[in-house]
Amino acid sequence: MSDEPQPKQPAPGRSAPSQDTTAPSGGRPKRPRRTGWRRIVPSWRMTLGTVLIAAVLLVGGFLLGYSLVKIPSANALATQQSNVYLYADGTVLARDGEVNRENVGLDAISKDAQHAVLAAEDRDFYTESAIDPQAMIRAGWNTVTGKGKQSGSTITQQYVKNYYLAQEQTVTRKAKEFFISIKLDREKSKSDILEGYLNTSFFGRGAYGIQAAAQAYYGTDATDLTAAQGAYLASLLNAPSQYDVVAHPENKGAVTARWNYVLDGMVDQGWLDAAERAELTFPMPKETTTSTGMSGQRGYVVGIVKDYLVEHGIVGEEELDRGGYRITTTLEKDKQDAFVEAVDDKLMSRLDKKNREVDTYVRAGGASVDPKTGKVVAMYNGIDYVKQYTPNATRRDFQVGSTFKPFVLASAVENSSVTQDGRRITPNTVYDGTNKRAVQGWDGGHYAPENEDQHSYGQITVREATDKSVNAVYAQLAVDVGSDKVKETAVGLGLPEDTPDLVESPSIALGVAQASVLDMAEAYATLANHGKHGTYTLVEKVVKDGDRELKLPEREERQVISREAADTTTSVLRSVVQKGTATAAQAAGRPAAGKTGTAEEDTAAWFAGYTPELATVVAVMGQDPETAAHKPLYGATGLARINGGGAPAEIWGQYTRQALEGAPVGSFELRLQRGASESEAPSTGPSASSTGTGGPGDEASPDASRSSGRTPGATQQVTPPGTGDTGATPGDGAPGDGTTGGETPGTGPGGDDGAGGDTGTGDEAPPGGGEDTDDGTGGDDDSDWPFPDSSDTTGQ
Repeated sequence: MSDEPQPKQPAPGRSAPSQDTTAPSGGRPKRPRRTGWRRIVPSWRMTLGTVLIAAVLLVGGFLLGYSLVKIPSANALATQQSNVYLYADGTVLARDGEVNRENVGLDAISKDAQHAVLAAEDRDFYTESAIDPQAMIRAGWNTVTGKGKQSGSTITQQYVKNYYLAQEQTVTRKAKEFFISIKLDREKSKSDILEGYLNTSFFGRGAYGIQAAAQAYYGTDATDLTAAQGAYLASLLNAPSQYDVVAHPENKGAVTARWNYVLDGMVDQGWLDAAERAELTFPMPKETTTSTGMSGQRGYVVGIVKDYLVEHGIVGEEELDRGGYRITTTLEKDKQDAFVEAVDDKLMSRLDKKNREVDTYVRAGGASVDPKTGKVVAMYNGIDYVKQYTPNATRRDFQVGSTFKPFVLASAVENSSVTQDGRRITPNTVYDGTNKRAVQGWDGGHYAPENEDQHSYGQITVREATDKSVNAVYAQLAVDVGSDKVKETAVGLGLPEDTPDLVESPSIALGVAQASVLDMAEAYATLANHGKHGTYTLVEKVVKDGDRELKLPEREERQVISREAADTTTSVLRSVVQKGTATAAQAAGRPAAGKTGTAEEDTAAWFAGYTPELATVVAVMGQDPETAAHKPLYGATGLARINGGGAPAEIWGQYTRQALEGAPVGSFELRLQRGASESEAPSTGPSASSTGTGGPGDEASPDASRSSGRTPGATQQVTPPGTGDTGATPGDGAPGDGTTGGETPGTGPGGDDGAGGDTGTGDEAPPGGGEDTDDGTGGDDDSDWPFPDSSDTTGQ
């Protein structure tokens, strides 16, 4: 009950008096009661109270959300990048990684492309805050009125969604986006946010980020994008899949309208001159772009370059797996393509895998090195990485065969080696080339190697033995030099010290070592570079995340053998190309030096050669595709056998011609070993070992024997009539190979160790004190060569 007095009830039959609204004396008048519709309308007091409460809740909620929502770590997708591998000219060779993204700095994105994206997505980006309600309203209005579709979110909001959050459309995600955007706008510059946005946006064709998009659609870098191209890529942000006019030509009209909208926006903002804009035409993207997957040679190259980066301490394996590296290789696209074409033309096109099982065994490997820089300019690893995974350019499981023999000769010259009977070894030193001739002076047991096809050559010079790849001569030569010294020379030239089967024995000369094609190319490049060696390099430049260039190891070059040793070897190897087992290499059309080789049981055939500009090694190998066992290549390509002078030399010739097309024809500029141009003279007595330097038929120096004084040895030893091979166990060779070791008595002027010498003036150096040069004798002149190498006689 109320304490107020209650009004009296009217008497029956009388009307109620009117309500008294007069306030008691000294009080406020009473507020009349609300009736009708007014009862449902809030009073101003209620409205104000509600607004104040809402404001408090709103501000409180904002402050609470701002304090609770932290800027998170980037989501996994946003940080994933591919590693990009480039040819030396900057064109893309391959990409690896699950996400096709390559982050670049803002300065690596053309201003036109930046402005195009701003015109498409957020024209007030540099002046607005992170959250712009007006932009949302304007975007909706433009869409309704048909002025073009524009995003309602700022670029900051879109970047937050791309980089920090997932893509789901939920209230929670939108709320997080709101608060993170505000915080990010306070902590990062507009340029940083724009850079992040351009690197995380999806443009279609699997391309995340504008750099990947520029390559995917136009085959160019983001820094080179034009205004027209940038406007098209900016248009793609609206509908990446549908706006690809190559995949969806039916949408060309809508895409063109969007493209025009972007360009007009650039003009409105002062980012593009109106006259320039009027001249722009729609830039159709490429219908097909270069595959950046792992097929073809790309997968091999990626694996080899990765190994190179890790082994040389440039990038750690885990870091490389995270991606974000832009790796410029030394490989040159035109030479790489020429290598593939040469292998296809000279080998793969001749295979009949359906009718010849042996043809299914055929593999090929190749590597090409610039001798002066050590840069690997091309490699061939196999028909296709996704079909044959083993990289044939770097595998070390096939014998190199006789391509090793030049290292023995180079070591002989470098170490001033002599024969068993004391004669200095030169290209014209005469040896016994009888098949299965047992080497002399080796204390490791009986060793009597076979020559190819069991052929016996009798007395033969080192130069001729190289032309014909005579095993009997080179096994003895390795003993005369010392197999330990031969190994030392081979390692110095470029073979790894741990090369499988690089053993110190006479067999080292026959190429039992299992070096890779790339190893051999490095070693032959050292010969081409006059004995100066620098490790090969596969990488020109490495950049992380578009702006941080990594330091590469400095390449050091040193003289590992004398110029005379290297150049004398080159002189002999030129003869192999001109008239020996590698005449097919003349297809290069340039002065060339090289050596063929065959592994035991014909499981591999090699050709290693060089011009003054390029050293290249090619190998054809036999491997069972099922068991991976090495297989002989008898009958492959329809031939009885594959040897180094066949497909390998033919591939080398075609590749070298194409790789050097248009380049000036260089010369070798050789400085030869003293005595390399002189023929060896035979001994003057029937029972003395030969000590001269003349070849068969030349006259010997009267005092040619004074340099020896050693017991007649294995090479050039005079044997009694009918005993067979000289210096060999009786009966080892065919009887009747020579009664005097193949030497003819004579009385003319002498050789190296006698009164003769290179110029016929004894042991003194040529006038002026210069080094001996190739004077055109001894099988190294250019009279029968289409490109005379006149500088070989300059004495330089």
